[in-house]
Amino acid sequence: MNLRFRNAVLVLSLPVLAACATTAPATTTRAATPVDTTRKTVATVPAEDLTKYRPTFSAPTTPVAAPTVAPKTAAAVASAAKAAAPVPTNHVNTQMEQRLRDQAYTNQNVKYTSGYRIKAYSGFERDQAMSIRRQVIARYPDETDYLTFKQPVYRLYIGDYTTKLEAARGLAKVRQFAPKADLEPMQVLLNKVP
Repeated sequence: MNLRFRNAVLVLSLPVLAACATTAPATTTRAATPVDTTRKTVATVPAEDLTKYRPTFSAPTTPVAAPTVAPKTAAAVASAAKAAAPVPTNHVNTQMEQRLRDQAYTNQNVKYTSGYRIKAYSGFERDQAMSIRRQVIARYPDETDYLTFKQPVYRLYIGDYTTKLEAARGLAKVRQFAPKADLEPMQVLLNKVP
C-alpha cells in the first residue's frame, strides 16, 4: 500500500517538474560586470546604555599596607593561613550534631515504609497458592512471602520492596511461576533482621 502511494506521487509530480523546467529562465553566461563582493555598511542601532543596571563597587577607604617580603617556610605559611582565616561568629555545629543524633535515634525506631509487594496469587484454591509459594521459596530463599486468607480468597504476596524499580525486577523473577503476578503498593518492612 505504501509503495503504491509513493509511486503514484512520483508519477503525478513528473508533469509539474517538467512544467517548471520549461518555464525556467534560460541559462546565461556570466555577466561581464563583476559582482560586488565588498561588505556594505549597515546602519547600526546604538546599543542601549545598561550602566544604570550594573552594580558599582567603591574602592576601600583604608589604605592597604604593602606586605613585607620574607622567606616563606611551612610554619610561616600555616600561621599566615590561620591568621587570615575568618573567625566564626555562630557556632551551629553542636546544635546540628544534636539534631542529627535525634533524627538517627528516631529513624532506628521506624519499622515500616510505603513500598511494593508482588501479588503472586489471588484465588479460592489454597493448594495452588501453596504450590506457587513453594516454587518461589525453592528458587529464591531470600524473598519473604506473605500468605493471607480473607474468606473465601487466598492471597500470596512476595517481597518487601521500597522502590518500584526493585519491585519490577522481583516481578520479572516471579512471573515464571505466576504469569498473572502484579505489583501492589502497600506498607513494607524496612528491617527484615530482628
